[in-house]
Amino acid sequence: MINSAKATPVTYNVASLGAKADGKTDSTKAFLSAWAKACASMNPGVIYVPAGTFFLRDVVFSGPCKNNAITFRIAGTLVAPSDYRVIGNEAYWIFFHHVNGVTISGGILDGQGTALWACKASHGESCPSGATTLGFSDSNNIVVNGLASLNSQIFHIVINDCQNVQMQGVRVSASGNSPNTDGIHVQMSSGVTILNSKIATGDDCVSIGPGTSNLWIESVACGPGHGISIGSLGKEQEEAGVQNVTVKTVTFTGTQNGLRIKSWGRPSTGFARDILFQHATMVNVENPIVIDQHYCPDNKGCPGQVSGVQISDVTYEDIHGTSATEVAVKFDCSPEHPCSEIKLEDVKLTYKNQAAESSCSHADGTTEGVVQPTSCL
Repeated sequence: MINSAKATPVTYNVASLGAKADGKTDSTKAFLSAWAKACASMNPGVIYVPAGTFFLRDVVFSGPCKNNAITFRIAGTLVAPSDYRVIGNEAYWIFFHHVNGVTISGGILDGQGTALWACKASHGESCPSGATTLGFSDSNNIVVNGLASLNSQIFHIVINDCQNVQMQGVRVSASGNSPNTDGIHVQMSSGVTILNSKIATGDDCVSIGPGTSNLWIESVACGPGHGISIGSLGKEQEEAGVQNVTVKTVTFTGTQNGLRIKSWGRPSTGFARDILFQHATMVNVENPIVIDQHYCPDNKGCPGQVSGVQISDVTYEDIHGTSATEVAVKFDCSPEHPCSEIKLEDVKLTYKNQAAESSCSHADGTTEGVVQPTSCL
């Protein structure tokens, strides 16, 4: 393979390959054609999407390619089918698989998910589960820069089994009551960074699944949404752990949770360790700091309700703001595997202008500096 970085990139304009910027004509083939050309070339490629709205069905961009530098430069908007049944049973709307060195720069991805949310609210199980807007799997050296995702059917962005992914200036937007619309979900991946992003959605702003390591999240605004969550962990008996996660300079506004770790109340080899939450601002957040090891939706499949997930070495430093409930710090850990090495340093959370409360169960750790509510560790 030649060194792609030094060769001159070739530009493939989807409009010259048949894509129409009218929001109605199916442009999927033109996008696949641009990808096929860029992927087969030894030169780096730019797939250019001009201004306007392009209608796309579910599409898979797969590698490996003959070069490792393909950029999607998107000046316009990509729009999913308005009838959610068209892609609602697909796992992904736009999916990158087995690629190396792909960059997505700019653009708006409109998942048109509102009708599916309405279906789920009124008919529940009879609706399709929905497609994730943008997915990367089994891929390396990915950059997503200045992208916006609107109204995804379910998750907005999923990073699965990837190494070295940088997301910055990402904007995620969906209604606060849209179901399962996690902003960015990371699992089985290492070396992921999420920077300078604004996420407003109906589920976790960022969710961190099993097998995530060396994750860095910085300068993210979250709300509405369910917070930044590690978990849920421990759904499987044999499960990869989560380690070396840094979440810093984040703001939560009106969210259900702030900084959350949750695990199923059942046996598992999973773990979460070496976690740093630093410089977080809470504005009217229901559960600003929470560890919940008794997660068990519908109370099904959790014999004894005891989590096997081991949570240790978790630091909360410079966390301040307002709680929407009286208990601002809640550590509800596993009776069999208590949380250990939990550290609270300079935490100040209030409830209705009074000191909030804290609640601990099977949690062990230390405090430094001013800690309000008074620590129960």
